[in-house]
Amino acid sequence: MKATPAREVRLIGGQFKRSKLPVPDIEGLRPTPDRVRETLFNWLGQDLAGWHCLDAFAGSGALGFEAASRGAAEVWLLERDARQVASLRQSQARLKAEAIRVQLGEAVSWMKAQAPAQFDLIFLDPPFASNLQAAAVHVAVPLLRANGWLYVEAAEALTAAPHAGLRLQRQGRAGAVHFHLLQLN
Repeated sequence: MKATPAREVRLIGGQFKRSKLPVPDIEGLRPTPDRVRETLFNWLGQDLAGWHCLDAFAGSGALGFEAASRGAAEVWLLERDARQVASLRQSQARLKAEAIRVQLGEAVSWMKAQAPAQFDLIFLDPPFASNLQAAAVHVAVPLLRANGWLYVEAAEALTAAPHAGLRLQRQGRAGAVHFHLLQLN
């Protein structure tokens, strides 16, 4: 059964500001709210020029497109749903987002196969019911460059850094979403 776009998200900053990304009705797909993305990029700074980023559970692609919109040199979007990969590629082409790389695949397996220390920022927003958060954090940390950033969305607040190499820098909540910004020691 083909998913039809049920809604859309609007990018909030950078060169793609006000552009819309479709959000199909796919089970577990929960786009990061505007308010959360605005807070996150206020924490990180608006200029990500030269950064290498990974949106490991891309879904709508909102986090990755926001990073590209703010000048990131390269942004990988990983998505396991082939229909959503096609949609992300269409948005990439429509926006002429040359920094975006869309990859079909399962995030934890893909991250395990990558060389270490290649990303300045990794977004981890797995479906809450998937129980993938701990495994995703474990395989993501080695991929971070020195002082790299890890963004984690979860159903519950983190009370401490979920990995020995990370420091919990900031956190917030919007509705049912708890969001966290951690930095590699």
